[in-house]
Amino acid sequence: MIAVYSLVFFFLLITSVYSKVTISISPQTLNRSGDIVVIKWSGVESPSDLDWLGIYSPPDSPHDHFIGYKFLSDSPNWKSGSGSISLPLTNLRSNYTFRIFHWTQSEINPKHQDHDHNPLPGTRHLLTESNQLNFRFAVNRPEQIHLSYTDNINEMRVMFVTGDGEEREARYGEVKDKLDNIAVARGVRYEREHMCHAPANSTIGWRDPGWIFDSVMKNLKQGLKYYYQVGSDLKGWSEIHSFVSRNEHSEETLAFMFGDMGCSTPYRTFIRGEEESLSTVKWILRDIEALGNDKPAIVSHIGDISYARGYSWIWDEFFAQIEPIASRVPYHVCIGNHEYGWPMQPWKPDWAAYVYGKDSGGECGVPYSVKFNMPGNSSEATGMVKGPQSRNLYYSYDMGSVHFVYISTETDFLKGGKQYSFLKSDLESVNRSKTPFVVVQGHRPMYTTSRKIRDAAIRQRMIEHLEPLFVKNNVTVALWGHVHRYERFCPISNNICGERWQGNPVHLVIGMAGKDTQPIWEPRPNHQDVPIFPQPANSMYRGGEFGYTRLVANKERLTLSYVGNHDGEVHDVVEILASGEVISGSDDGKDSNFGSESDFAVLWYIEGASVMVVGVILGYFVGFFSRKKKESGVGSSNGSWIQVKNEET
Repeated sequence: MIAVYSLVFFFLLITSVYSKVTISISPQTLNRSGDIVVIKWSGVESPSDLDWLGIYSPPDSPHDHFIGYKFLSDSPNWKSGSGSISLPLTNLRSNYTFRIFHWTQSEINPKHQDHDHNPLPGTRHLLTESNQLNFRFAVNRPEQIHLSYTDNINEMRVMFVTGDGEEREARYGEVKDKLDNIAVARGVRYEREHMCHAPANSTIGWRDPGWIFDSVMKNLKQGLKYYYQVGSDLKGWSEIHSFVSRNEHSEETLAFMFGDMGCSTPYRTFIRGEEESLSTVKWILRDIEALGNDKPAIVSHIGDISYARGYSWIWDEFFAQIEPIASRVPYHVCIGNHEYGWPMQPWKPDWAAYVYGKDSGGECGVPYSVKFNMPGNSSEATGMVKGPQSRNLYYSYDMGSVHFVYISTETDFLKGGKQYSFLKSDLESVNRSKTPFVVVQGHRPMYTTSRKIRDAAIRQRMIEHLEPLFVKNNVTVALWGHVHRYERFCPISNNICGERWQGNPVHLVIGMAGKDTQPIWEPRPNHQDVPIFPQPANSMYRGGEFGYTRLVANKERLTLSYVGNHDGEVHDVVEILASGEVISGSDDGKDSNFGSESDFAVLWYIEGASVMVVGVILGYFVGFFSRKKKESGVGSSNGSWIQVKNEET
């Protein structure tokens, strides 16, 4: 009995200590993703630098099933027991609530960790919980709008997400105030049981993904600007967006290309957010704005798309982040290990035992396959009884003077398989008088000087099975991700540099769009302690700078430019002539085509070869020190910990 009274007294004591804590949110209703809520609190007695604010959606989630969290010490005056935090929120089609917890160093559980092996916050001491926050158009409003090409030159696909599956459509036209053309949208969804493992199918990782709608705008005139919006009269419409339709008679090709971007979240969560992805989006938006209203362009994101890894709301954050780009230009993707990889995947030969791991977090390609719809309708079985087929695996299309090919390094690419047959037939059928340049893209690289032993076997098989197709069919450029930095090789075949690109494709690794783990570069044997220069002779340029690649082409010339995120400037250029010549650097100080118009002269200006040499060194050290700054600056001033950077691809 004494023990019972003691427990009651302790409970009342704790309640009296924490009962004074108040929390408020303003506003309590947001209109759309990205709108900001201000959370204010007061009355926290004896505050700890580990006290934290939990973000919950839906509101009835258990304490340890938060979407994300912020330390109260992120507020400048937290030691007074009061403070405020501002957060932009993404519409997850359910309400939010916010909870404040007291947490101290003595209560850290070293076994309860996030993706980076940092301890996750404890939930024993709830101080207070807010009222619910809602989105005004939580169910009705279409969001996450993104475009892609179809197999037909006079079409454009648009996809979007809503909270219900009721009828939606796209309406479009050449005049913003006269959207007379209608295309019905088809809604689909995936369920928790379609996922193959935790956390994707667990109560922590799973959230309702909403309904994914797919509509095709048809009978488009070529090379014109179209306006469109999606939704319905009953449920409401999106804002009006625009795009430039394809033009099969144009020789001009403009593309923004990268891999491994992910997205940033305004809060800490179970996995690491990719802060640099914000800069990548910012600079690409700048470039799209500079193009004006009459130039079509595309985006190629070659694998490791959102890095959700089983936490479904990260997909929502990703699509909200890219919508300003993807609602204006087609956003094309190929599958990466973090979309697909799981030990039970159907294709896992003996030599790949250490290649294909648990990288998808139990998603096994399902969200990727449903949220995108690329040309070609390629698909393979997932191995899941209830799950949908894996799609968007391999396909191709023409744009201007370039034939673009996308392949899957996560599914069977060996001789005798469906993908190999597709690739062989596709490359052999390219009309080189129409598209003199062929660009192949896949996630895991065939060539890289990153010393990642895990992928050595797959590189060997790619060289054995795929490279002969590339060489025989004169592939111009091969673009890869997976290694989270930029690297450009000489025209190469069988690890030997050639003089011309015919028979020796130019390989580039462009996985530098956001993911912040650093590869271990392979140095020359006599310079083991030099990270960047000198480097193996077949590697022409490599750098530690986040960024993306711009492709510009006409029938005579294809130019690839590496843009760094720290300044938005070009740091490496390779020019590839239809005649076969490959030129490192720029002779005229401008990107081809872009520099021909005065509007782009400043935007695409390149300083010259000597500045580019300085650029790669600067890029490496800026990237290096920015990582060090992140590693050392996360915790000391606000009471949180230092994030560990895994060597992960």
